[in-house]
Amino acid sequence: MGLRKQKVVPFKSAGELDAMEAAGRIVGQALVAVREAAKVGVSTLELDEIAETVIREANAVPSFKGYHGFPGSICSSVNDVVVHGIPSKDIVLAEGDLVSIDCGAILDGWHGDSAWTFGVGDLSEADSALSEATRTSMLAGIAAMIPGNKLTDVSHAIEVATREAEKTHGRPFGIVAGYGGHGIGTQMHMEPFLANEGKPNRGPGLVVGSTLAIEPMLTLGTVETSVLDDDWTIVTDDGSRAAHWEHTVAVTEDGPRILTPRP
Repeated sequence: MGLRKQKVVPFKSAGELDAMEAAGRIVGQALVAVREAAKVGVSTLELDEIAETVIREANAVPSFKGYHGFPGSICSSVNDVVVHGIPSKDIVLAEGDLVSIDCGAILDGWHGDSAWTFGVGDLSEADSALSEATRTSMLAGIAAMIPGNKLTDVSHAIEVATREAEKTHGRPFGIVAGYGGHGIGTQMHMEPFLANEGKPNRGPGLVVGSTLAIEPMLTLGTVETSVLDDDWTIVTDDGSRAAHWEHTVAVTEDGPRILTPRP
């Protein structure tokens, strides 16, 4: 009796990972350009136009634009918006806003997907802690991207790091229910779904070349969210602020490789 082949998170060749990183670098450039432009009085639509310009000038295509009808090249999620905020001329940045920008690009058929959270001007201590906790939980998930681990080892690492961050910052954080990371490669969203919490050592195995988009979303309050009437914008049910960090990451023999580096 032959052993049934163990299911693994889909993997790419070394050359394909290089191609994914070429797409991911463009995403990183777009995010940096957006952050530099995100000042008081600037609309999220203006940020979207900047991102689209960076992506197209690099001969890539914004993967979000037109995705299931989404109108923007970025998701711009301000304050209590968790993810999938639609860029708008009517959403104008103000001092102290907490802004999460998610961006994707396609180059030669390969996808990069990345997000980060930052403040407009000075952030409150709570908002600063929230963004930092989300960033460190993402980094913990990235660190679990090693050969021999399983999918939920990444989920568990994110959860453990979130609970550690609560001790560090002396405040609770909500791990947004029902949302998480995903497989990525020739499409933006591929199997498997990656939860941001859970028991370790479950699900498909990580092998050299496996790629995932790792993206914790934390709040200063509830884990419960709702979708607004535009069918995209996800907001916290209690109005608490949210943060979102994401990188596209590959498993290599030499440790995790971030495929969406920022210049």
